[in-house]
Amino acid sequence: MTNLKGKVAIVTGGTRDIGRSCSIKLAEAGAHVVVNYHSNKDAGDETVATIEKNGGKAILVKGDMTKKADVDNLVAEARKAFGGNIDILVNNVGGLVARKKLAEMDEEFLNKVMSLNMNSTFLATQAAVPHMPSGSAIVNLASLAGRDGGGGGASAYSVSKGAVVTFTRSMAKELGPQGIRVNALCPGMIDTTFHDTFTPDAARKNVEASVPLRRQGHPDDCADAVVYLASDASSYITGANIDINGGMFFS
Repeated sequence: MTNLKGKVAIVTGGTRDIGRSCSIKLAEAGAHVVVNYHSNKDAGDETVATIEKNGGKAILVKGDMTKKADVDNLVAEARKAFGGNIDILVNNVGGLVARKKLAEMDEEFLNKVMSLNMNSTFLATQAAVPHMPSGSAIVNLASLAGRDGGGGGASAYSVSKGAVVTFTRSMAKELGPQGIRVNALCPGMIDTTFHDTFTPDAARKNVEASVPLRRQGHPDDCADAVVYLASDASSYITGANIDINGGMFFS
């Protein structure tokens, strides 16, 4: 098993689906995990309870990652709880919000989606980096949509996730001399509440039938990659945007 013993990890949006799997898997690898949530405290409590039941350490911190004051508080609570340094940051907060075509969108909607996906990643990175020693790692959650433009009505989401892809590369260059690695995942069809909400069952079955691995992904498929990218086992990988899509798309 990958050893992250004693490392301090922040997972934004760490209470459901991919975020929850990341929180649990990082704790299983030995990290002390700061689990961020926005509105669903019950899901947060459940995630922390699962970590503690398995012998890990975690705290739960409420915060809207599109608001600088909340992001700064999250980092402060992490440092207070676990000793000052932050070794791992997983920028998982994000969402599609709604499917809207060009004529249906207004500037307010576009800005909301950009803020949720890109601004949250920027703010958390900016707040955490001053407390990240050499050897630390940042993992951003981008999306296949950021590579291929996404499905119908997902242009705002796709653009925002494409920004995360490029931000990952920029930060890899900027932070590399400090010994901080920055990578991202680009998940495809993962079995999450995101697709429960926004993707029809027929479309999901079509994906299952067409991808080489003949299944949707599981949140753990992403979380296992996050743990690897957070560890010294990936010490010479930075600026990578890794596809996790069962062979649905090759970049």
